[in-house]
Amino acid sequence: MTTPPHTGAKPAMRPARPEFSSGPCAKRPGWAPENLRNAVLGRSHRSKLGKSRLKEAIDRTREVLQVPDDYLIGIVPGSDTGAVEMALWSMLGPKPVQLLAFESFGKDWVTDVVKQLKLPAEVLDAPYGELPDLTKVRKDADLVFTWNGTTSGVRVRNADFIADDREGVTICDATSAAFAQTLDWPKLDVVTFSWQKALGGEAAHGVLILSPRAVARLESYSPPWPMPKLFRMTKGGKLNAEIFEGSTINTPSMLCVEDYLDALAWAQKIGGLAELKRRADANLAVLESWVERTDWVAFLAEDAAVRSNTSVCLKVVDPRVTALAADAQADFAKKLAQALEKEGVALDVGGYRDAPPGLRIWCGATVDTDDVDALTPWLDWAFASLSAEFAAA
Repeated sequence: MTTPPHTGAKPAMRPARPEFSSGPCAKRPGWAPENLRNAVLGRSHRSKLGKSRLKEAIDRTREVLQVPDDYLIGIVPGSDTGAVEMALWSMLGPKPVQLLAFESFGKDWVTDVVKQLKLPAEVLDAPYGELPDLTKVRKDADLVFTWNGTTSGVRVRNADFIADDREGVTICDATSAAFAQTLDWPKLDVVTFSWQKALGGEAAHGVLILSPRAVARLESYSPPWPMPKLFRMTKGGKLNAEIFEGSTINTPSMLCVEDYLDALAWAQKIGGLAELKRRADANLAVLESWVERTDWVAFLAEDAAVRSNTSVCLKVVDPRVTALAADAQADFAKKLAQALEKEGVALDVGGYRDAPPGLRIWCGATVDTDDVDALTPWLDWAFASLSAEFAAA
């Protein structure tokens, strides 16, 4: 592996769209504000027209993600976080609980369950860049996990670790996996995401998908703790089905809903889930090829089989940097991201604050492969420039 020598010259090509943020993510190619001109503004979201737009968002979500017909889809407040917490607070308690924690958001769910709900959960954890021992997942326990670690660049390969005859419910945070990876629906009882991730929609709205087993849990179990209004999915012991037909718990932004509809229409136009996955895979492949020939950088997820094709996390492995103290390494990674942003070639690509220092480059389907390809020489340029400064200091 070799890194091109530093000449001081900046690369000739620039990404046409430098938005590589891991959330909110890049808008879809060709997006323009004019696409939202049909948004239901100045009207009640409970009007016939407003509810029809919300129902259309639910129906298009089902089509693009290939959600089974007997699963329910609802639009809920609080982004993916709100959707996950609705499930945690409403369903956990009657069975043992296991949590997979291999990145920061998975660790957040541990905090919810262990410190807030005070349930005696078993935490299966792993360092950033790795997965926990999935053979320890029990079929008699409820399971909470992230499918794709947004802040660690690691994803589960499949859902084979979940038993077909499981007794518990599985709650899957799929916010950076949906629309880019294959979700094994028969193994998943609750699936959550925010459309600000893989489809680049506007933030603050979550999507909550429930299997028949999840509905059965809701209707058979009443938690012992107080339930905030925003978390309530039942009335009189029965599921409030209206939530999953377009009647939201609180007031949604119809402008954001229209933006999501625009992204879903684009996804369907280009070929649906298969094409979305292909685009993300192609973006990851560009970075994999670049890392293979570059000696100063490596993937945080060293095992390619579990490497994310959306939130791609990189670490600096040059000995001159790894020999530095931890805070100096973090400062070097921060300056890398700042140099790229100053040139306007990559925005918001610093690693997550709780993750090991490095870069995080979003490679989801709304990012064009040509832009990822144009970015790689700039990554080399930024490293070489900072290394030169380091040597001169």
